[in-house]
Amino acid sequence: MAVTVEAVQAALKGLVDPNTKIDYVTAKNVKNLRVENDEISLEIALGYPAKSQFDTVRKSVIQVLRELPDVKNVSVSVTSQIVAHSVQRGVKLLPGVKNIIAVASGKGGVGKSTTAVNLALALAAEGAQVGILDADIYGPSQPMMLGITGRPESLEENTIEPMEGHGLQASSIGFLIEEDAPMVWRGPMVTSALEQLLRQTRWRDLDYLIVDMPPGTGDIQLTLSQKVPVTGAVIVTTPQDIALLDARKGLKMFEKVGVPIVGIIENMSTYVCTQCGHEEHIFGSGGGEKMCKEYGVDFLGALPLNLSIREQADAGRPTVVADPDGAISDIYKNIARQVAIRVATLSKDMSSKFPSIVVQNT
Repeated sequence: MAVTVEAVQAALKGLVDPNTKIDYVTAKNVKNLRVENDEISLEIALGYPAKSQFDTVRKSVIQVLRELPDVKNVSVSVTSQIVAHSVQRGVKLLPGVKNIIAVASGKGGVGKSTTAVNLALALAAEGAQVGILDADIYGPSQPMMLGITGRPESLEENTIEPMEGHGLQASSIGFLIEEDAPMVWRGPMVTSALEQLLRQTRWRDLDYLIVDMPPGTGDIQLTLSQKVPVTGAVIVTTPQDIALLDARKGLKMFEKVGVPIVGIIENMSTYVCTQCGHEEHIFGSGGGEKMCKEYGVDFLGALPLNLSIREQADAGRPTVVADPDGAISDIYKNIARQVAIRVATLSKDMSSKFPSIVVQNT
């Protein structure tokens, strides 16, 4: 008796994606399903980058389908299909960019820029096309962290080409000024410069653009969050009460302009002595998770206070690149996967589905 499409779908309905906790049928991940006599072929198209997970997913699907009666051969391919998601109302979308993720903090000194670049690199390591925009005009740090020197090219009038480092496309005011030149600019000049960097950089087919936001929640940050077409925001904090106080302000700022909060990352969560192995919560413990429960947002993960993170970023080879198989890189990759999964659950951008309507006098 030949196997049926209904039997295959029923089997897949019982198989849950370990990352999203949703079965592949409900999540509409099953594509190009073909059943011919005793042979089954299909594609599992995940909505997030997960190159490191492809083999595990493929084997689990094959195992489940081979348990069906009368099945002799199962062919499964696994891919990622990342789509654009909607942004806040009234903001113009960015050509060449599917999703923009703002990485923000209510205050400086919590490791936001280091976290942003490692998240970008982790998404790229999972197979996504990723860019990073250094929005900290007063203190650009991404050129150093990515080990990029030189000036960007301009192949067309009023545009610049993104610089590249470790597979990321990057744009920063730091590429256009001398390293020790202070930016003595008022707020309107800063927001104007950032909009130019954002919209005049010729981003090339990005799945994600990570925006390393300037610290704080003042006029500049509010203006940027209103003008940049953001898919979702990630808040970086430490467990310290004073950092959490400011992180709450950052969260509220994005809520006011209609930007979804993807989740909260707790940085410098714990310190492990390199000499004796003693673990200590220098800045307190549990603050990030408590804040998540308070505001009903997701806790994306906790990162340690570790000397190597700082050394590797200063050397232009952030942790995900310098030690890709290390324990800390695994944390960054897990957090990046959670970010991508949560973005995948947001409302999709449907603007491309509708024709342009032009009203003319006839």
